[in-house]
Amino acid sequence: MLNTYTSYQLIAKDINKSIAQVEQQPTVDRDTQYYLANIGKVTSIDDFVNNDRLFKYAMKAYGLEDMDYAKAFMVKALKEGVSDPNSFANKLTDKRYAQFVAAFNFAADGTSATVYNPTQQQVTANYATQAQIAGLDPNSDYVKGETTYYLANITKVKSIDDLMSNDRLYTYALAAFGLDSATEDKDLIKSVLQGGVKDPNSVANQQTNKAYAGLASAFNFAQYGDTTTTRVAAQQPTVDMYLRQTLEENAGQTNEGVRLALYFQRKAPDITSWYDVLADTALASVVRTALGLPDSFATADIDKQAQLFEQKLDIKDFTDPDKLSKFLTRFTSMYEINNPTSTAVTSVSVLFAQPTTVGISTDLMMAMQQLKF
Repeated sequence: MLNTYTSYQLIAKDINKSIAQVEQQPTVDRDTQYYLANIGKVTSIDDFVNNDRLFKYAMKAYGLEDMDYAKAFMVKALKEGVSDPNSFANKLTDKRYAQFVAAFNFAADGTSATVYNPTQQQVTANYATQAQIAGLDPNSDYVKGETTYYLANITKVKSIDDLMSNDRLYTYALAAFGLDSATEDKDLIKSVLQGGVKDPNSVANQQTNKAYAGLASAFNFAQYGDTTTTRVAAQQPTVDMYLRQTLEENAGQTNEGVRLALYFQRKAPDITSWYDVLADTALASVVRTALGLPDSFATADIDKQAQLFEQKLDIKDFTDPDKLSKFLTRFTSMYEINNPTSTAVTSVSVLFAQPTTVGISTDLMMAMQQLKF
């Protein structure tokens, strides 16, 4: 049996290939094909939760499969949405519920929730509103003509340059947010779009006029790249998450350490504070193991735990692929020592036995020697 370090490396070195192998599994393929063929037909919360096959697929995609029986609980979360900071989903400690509701946002997007793309539905609705504010009839031939052209061509846009080089689309997009393409500084607009809205200090978020942040949020090339104008959260992104969840679950059936490493790799880019880590028992377990801390450390004062993590590690390293890889090499190495793949030997004897007879290989030992913490 392969040790934790080697098993993780085999999967992580080509994660797309690993996911493709999961996708080809007969059961996974059937469930995915059914989901993609039917989710777009769902127009209400009741339709969604009453279709067990669709609902369970979606819940698993967000790591919530253990709660797929609690339909009343999920209906309440879906009905209240995520627009209000005090909504049911937003008040839950586990942020996966808010992420789930944001993807299937019936509260905000109504019957279009499972086919909703901001550059399409949001922008055209905004444009009609802005036309009315400007004294134009939203049902006039002019407004309808511009909207028809926009919808026929916006999905062909794959980049900021594509959008800005098509004057008609560019003018429509800005007008939808009350901005005039004739007077707006193109360099500013480009900076707004390039910076996105994830960073509080981005160009869009620093503008007094919130229309810029609205534009950057709808045309979020900074986060979604060339899929921005076609991405529907309830469809392919959910499938991608389902496949990744399945990959991690499959890995965990033979080695829980590999599952933890893959999970941490997936979540790492979104970690912004040590309290994010401590709020997630799996993430916290990975950090404790990597630092050689006992499980009992989890019972210490939460602020003390955060303080120690901060002293030992730079949280910004988790957004650097190379540094994250080194961290996970340390974790998988330490996990193997604490949980040797070969149960016939102890953690201490693993360090001195021949690689052919135990769960730690020469590659793993060399990797451990190169770690610098």
